[in-house]
Amino acid sequence: MKNLLLLFFLAPVLIQAQNPVDSRQQEIVIRSVNVVPMDRETILENYDVVIKDGKIKAIVPSQSIKLDNTAALIDGKGKYLIPGLAEMHAHVPPIDDINPMKEVLMLYALNGITTIRGMLGHPKHLELRKKIAEEKIMGPTLYTSGPSFNGNTVKTEEEGIKKVKEQKEAGYDFLKLHPGLSRANFDAIVKTANEVKIPFAGHVSWEVGIWHAIESNYKSIDHLDAFVEGLVPDIANIKEPDAGFMGIYIANQADESIIPKLVTGLRDHQVWVVPTQALAERWLSAVMTTAECTVAPEMKYIDATTAKKWADAKDGSMNDARYKKENFDHFLKLRRKLIYECQKNGVGMLLGSDAPQVYNVPGFSIHHELQYMVNAGLTPFEALQMGTVNVARFFNRNDAGSIKTGNVSDLVLLNGNPLTDISNTSRIEGVMLGDRWLSKEFIASELKKLVKQ
Repeated sequence: MKNLLLLFFLAPVLIQAQNPVDSRQQEIVIRSVNVVPMDRETILENYDVVIKDGKIKAIVPSQSIKLDNTAALIDGKGKYLIPGLAEMHAHVPPIDDINPMKEVLMLYALNGITTIRGMLGHPKHLELRKKIAEEKIMGPTLYTSGPSFNGNTVKTEEEGIKKVKEQKEAGYDFLKLHPGLSRANFDAIVKTANEVKIPFAGHVSWEVGIWHAIESNYKSIDHLDAFVEGLVPDIANIKEPDAGFMGIYIANQADESIIPKLVTGLRDHQVWVVPTQALAERWLSAVMTTAECTVAPEMKYIDATTAKKWADAKDGSMNDARYKKENFDHFLKLRRKLIYECQKNGVGMLLGSDAPQVYNVPGFSIHHELQYMVNAGLTPFEALQMGTVNVARFFNRNDAGSIKTGNVSDLVLLNGNPLTDISNTSRIEGVMLGDRWLSKEFIASELKKLVKQ
């Protein structure tokens, strides 16, 4: 009883800790919490989750076991615990200076994003990945591509082959493909990537097209890139600039009866899909005006120069002579249908928002993306799977993505049930980032340091 009393005495002090609490130094116990394990659609009500050395040591009915009398006790009563979320289309500044990278990493982590896949690599990201793994820099687990393969960086088959081998040898996790690759150069990249065993992901070049991309076994296709074009019967007679970004100007020509063939191909070739619907809904959509996007609360973490560029980009899309509201409404509905059909038909779905990008602020935008997935017809549980258990499957991680004994302790404590209202994922009480507990007070303090305007 004495030990138990000590634990309750410590609780109010530790939950308000201004600095991270390290599970390597003391056991951390999230007490009386509702656990959303994510390996099944259920809630374990009133459980204690015991964490030590960055691992989940036990998940038991509350107060059913004796706890270490030095444990840090966190009050989870009435709260909900989910696995840490992933941003599977993230960007980290591709520059030589690590300091700006740290700020982006913190925005992700403070928003409950505990894993990111960097989609525009740089040699400095290899150093960054190592320092995160060694806990010399605080941030989400980082998987990184190498520098982009595109029409400007790969002009010959030989150049593509050479770059694939160089990136594999350098230790990047995958190759990032951008637009502009010729069919021959793309095929040379794919053949070499398969030979040296490095996956490739990202955009689908116009000359490649969605059907050849699927047959080539992309690891993931992001943005639903080339999906709309693949549904347009007369695509061979349309020029790339006339289709627009993401096929925005030709979506009204899509034959939706082709969708089953598309999703079957994706599923059978095990091509994962990262929709980044937030990009379409926030950048390209007239539903949210530039003025509304500019005053979003999270925009205070974006510097004035970048904010101006984002406003210009959105205004440029809205003011394009080819833009027609009725066509764009069809474009959004078609994308939502594609997302729903992929989910319904067993295509692997991953959560990503392309942050930082036009009006997608790192960390915050993943919570928007979750809402857009629900708006497309997914249940909150299905949307959460995209950023948790599906990510673990994608990376072949048996120790991540769900809350169970032995798993890594990447966790987010919420002040509401995300299975009844997905917006509750943004009501964060604290984040368990591997070894360290980041309290609500710590999160608020760190966010204050990151304000730009």
